[in-house]
Amino acid sequence: MTQKSSEGVRPDGPAEIGRRVQRLRGERGLTQRQLAEPAYTPAYVSTLESGRVRPSEAALRHLAARLDVSYEELATGRPAHLAAELRLRLTDARRALATGSAEDAAALFRALHEEAVDHALVDEQADALLGLGDCLLESGELTGARDRFAAAERLLADEPLPRRVPAIRGRATAHLLTGELRYACYLLESTLDELNATGLHDPEALLLLYTASIAPYMDMGAHARAAHAAELALALAPRVDDPALVAGMHRGVARTLIAEGRIAEADASLAKAQELYRQLHIRTELAHCHWMRGYVHAQDGDLEHAETELRTARGILASKRAALFTEQVEVELADVLRRRGKAAEAEALLRPLLTTEADEDEDGGGGGGAGVLGAGRGAVHAGGAHRLLGLIAEERGDTERAEEHYCAALSLLERSSAVGDLADLCRLLGDLLRRTGRVEAAMDAYRTGLGHRAAPGTTTLGPAPAPPPM
Repeated sequence: MTQKSSEGVRPDGPAEIGRRVQRLRGERGLTQRQLAEPAYTPAYVSTLESGRVRPSEAALRHLAARLDVSYEELATGRPAHLAAELRLRLTDARRALATGSAEDAAALFRALHEEAVDHALVDEQADALLGLGDCLLESGELTGARDRFAAAERLLADEPLPRRVPAIRGRATAHLLTGELRYACYLLESTLDELNATGLHDPEALLLLYTASIAPYMDMGAHARAAHAAELALALAPRVDDPALVAGMHRGVARTLIAEGRIAEADASLAKAQELYRQLHIRTELAHCHWMRGYVHAQDGDLEHAETELRTARGILASKRAALFTEQVEVELADVLRRRGKAAEAEALLRPLLTTEADEDEDGGGGGGAGVLGAGRGAVHAGGAHRLLGLIAEERGDTERAEEHYCAALSLLERSSAVGDLADLCRLLGDLLRRTGRVEAAMDAYRTGLGHRAAPGTTTLGPAPAPPPM
């Protein structure tokens, strides 16, 4: 493994450097003595050019000055400005993802990754993979996203843990969207424990992890843990300069406030996030704020404003071709439409979103080709869509179809460990079975729901991660 210099440059091996020195010396018409003096001997230059010695940073800097090239170009063969140019283009690709479609941004990140690989620029390779992973998350290609984040993490294996946190958070988000809530929590909690145990109290890394943990905690019914993570995130925010991270924190905290019935505070938190995203021109995250404000209005019984916010979110996400997020918003919009008496419109919105039984069989139960929700792609929202279709069927008197949808939802939610949604679903199924005279089956459904509701509000890991010293 090559070692980094004080400037973060990874020099090539002795043979490559030796050939490069010999070529550049020949191009400039210098003898080995002229190149070596006054700090080194001709014999040292001869040994170096034959690849039999690894030059020190000091030796490389001396030779680079005599050969009239930069230290980086001599050490790596790359022009000194190349990494800086790639960094600027990575920033442009990030801007393209924020303001345009994930598909177009992905093409930029792929090209940047190939160029970084060609020039052995490890940091730039990792950042291009992170960007590509975010693009694939947006477009709903969760397996591809997870693979890109894992590849970035491997590239950064020798870096301090805070540098790897964005890749770990990306992997956790992919698992969350797949429906693997417990594994998402495991990734985030184990990283927090490691950060705190090693004393690497990087505020940005910690804020990213605590904010990311709120969603899986909430979906699993671990509300106490979610609230604690939100408190820690709020305490860290003043130490963080990145406004996008702070905006994400406000959006995450709003979820815990909603659960506590603090609707006005949740809406205020979302308004702060929304303004930051608007200033930064980050359209996907702005759409998420409209989405959550729609949810807040729905919880507060203001269905008209809920519908407006959700349609706004859906429009932004659809224009960005953020397929999975668009489908998830459509499930929540359908819920509001049903509650407003627009059942036919809600049903028309939901049906195209779901995998059929044949799709599930073809995918081996892994679920979800492109453009449909299922066991491996948006499982919690897929369960929600089946639940809504069951309610619509039940309201029009089709109890057989309602039961089918409730059972499909039950299967999806049990696999994802979405405790609150699962308990509600079991109540609906139990009520339906009881009304149709199947009392024993109804009791089983109620017991299933109660069993999940009675589970402690924790993950499979036991104690929550220790908080960092603040």
